[in-house]
Amino acid sequence: MRQSSVRGDRSRRRREPDAQEPGWDDGPYQDQGLPPDAPGWTPAAGGAVSSGDGDTPADGGGHRKGGRPRGGKGRKVLRWTALTVAVLIVGGAGAGYWYYEHLNANLRKAPRSLSGDGLKKPDPNAFGQSPLNILLLGSDGRNSKKNIELGGARQDADRKPLADVQMLLHVSADRSNMSVISIPRDTRVTIPECTDPKTHKVYPQTSAAINESLQHGGPGCTLATWQELTGIYIDHFMMVDFAGVVDMADAIGGVPVCVDKNVYSHDSKGHGSGLRMEKGTHPVKGVQALQWLRTRYGFEDNTDIGRAKAQHMYMNSMVRQLKAGTKLSNPGQLRDLAEAATKALTVDDGLDTVKKLYDLGGDLSRVPTKRITMVTMPWQYSPDESYVMPKPGDAEATFGLLRNDTALDGKDKKKKATPDPEPSTPKGRLKVVVQNGTNSTVNGPVSGRASVVQQRLSGLGYSAAGTDTALTTQADTTITYRDKEQRGDALALAKALGLPKSAVRESSSATGMRLVVGNDWRNGSAYPKKSGEEKAADKAPDSADALNGEDSKACMKVNPQYTF
Repeated sequence: MRQSSVRGDRSRRRREPDAQEPGWDDGPYQDQGLPPDAPGWTPAAGGAVSSGDGDTPADGGGHRKGGRPRGGKGRKVLRWTALTVAVLIVGGAGAGYWYYEHLNANLRKAPRSLSGDGLKKPDPNAFGQSPLNILLLGSDGRNSKKNIELGGARQDADRKPLADVQMLLHVSADRSNMSVISIPRDTRVTIPECTDPKTHKVYPQTSAAINESLQHGGPGCTLATWQELTGIYIDHFMMVDFAGVVDMADAIGGVPVCVDKNVYSHDSKGHGSGLRMEKGTHPVKGVQALQWLRTRYGFEDNTDIGRAKAQHMYMNSMVRQLKAGTKLSNPGQLRDLAEAATKALTVDDGLDTVKKLYDLGGDLSRVPTKRITMVTMPWQYSPDESYVMPKPGDAEATFGLLRNDTALDGKDKKKKATPDPEPSTPKGRLKVVVQNGTNSTVNGPVSGRASVVQQRLSGLGYSAAGTDTALTTQADTTITYRDKEQRGDALALAKALGLPKSAVRESSSATGMRLVVGNDWRNGSAYPKKSGEEKAADKAPDSADALNGEDSKACMKVNPQYTF
């Protein structure tokens, strides 16, 4: 089975896309009906921006045989910026209550989750802090004249949009770092049963490309799919479309990007976004920014991985500018950005006001640029190369880092090695509540897990252990406790069961000692030993292709076939 490669495999065969296929890809190079004075128009481009997607299959399934996974992170970029900035904008605009209500009305809202949500928010740490997870989505909908002009594929105007860009933004509990992970849009996953909040239509559980989850009732189904795949509780989602990207890029005023050679994204077969740029660093905005974010034919070996890298570079550059305040000094510009951002975003019902976005923006702004890390989920092809799947070991290790609130950059401060505290309570008197955490919406719960582990504890001498009959959903088996005095008891309990020390966690909300049997322990009375590649890591694996937010020297390598 082939595995992913950061640089790609130039020898891998690839299917040439159909010129009419829709999506966020750089589409076939053809006239989109834009006037010569439209942003991004060049004589050589013939006014083209992009048409349909360059590699979505005719069946609309979002995957392609023998091809590379598609990933576009551009809108995620603009969306996160919009979210953070739009909020910061309103705080200083001084527009008054009427303007605040006007911006609130701009926002489109949707339910947070459309599936059974047994996964619970992580307990706060000893300081009462909790991590924050936001799912950023980019839809390829052609539901407006502007979206059709920008995305092409007019025949898809009535098609339900696909979530071609998907990225999870994780902010640590102490707000010291941010980790961003995106998933190739062709990744085959289990989409849980979802109910459309408007039509009440029930979409049954299915296996399909992850970008199709948006068609199963909306962004709340994509969030539920991510939770099932990663085991990470997701607090919020935000979604933006083609027009939103362009409007926000215009409002921001341009973001510097770099290419190592002249690039012209088009070829004789009609592929390309129309991006035309000379060697060096240049600011892009409006339609040209969308071209940059959608370009696949032109960078490196014409793959989604190359395009994702370009989008990461764009996002990092934008964040650096915003943090430096270079785009936040003009009140009129700020107001334009507030308008563009709020009109572009669809948010969950927990982010339904500008005030909530403002508070969220404050959290995000606290993260130093040097502690922002962007990665792509480690992936590989299916045996027949018809779709993409998570790379065994590496993908789960990456998800596990975020579940445990560990930074992907490997720069979390290492705690000084200190002797483990001794148990303070005889194990026969230690009160432990065991709970079944295998209530997966996809695989279903494994009945009796709490009782099996409780009996195991009794056999180990923990005769005071009891059970909680309520089901919950949790990826990893954990032992939580409230007071520091209990840490020695919790560690001794973990050792007796063969659990790693990382399973022991102090929580300010814990009422006592609780053992939750997670989906990593769905059978047997002995905790399963993990293989070497699945052991807990302290940074993202190399296959995740990490990019640091402070890397200002990053420059896209241009494919020689697309230079001029």
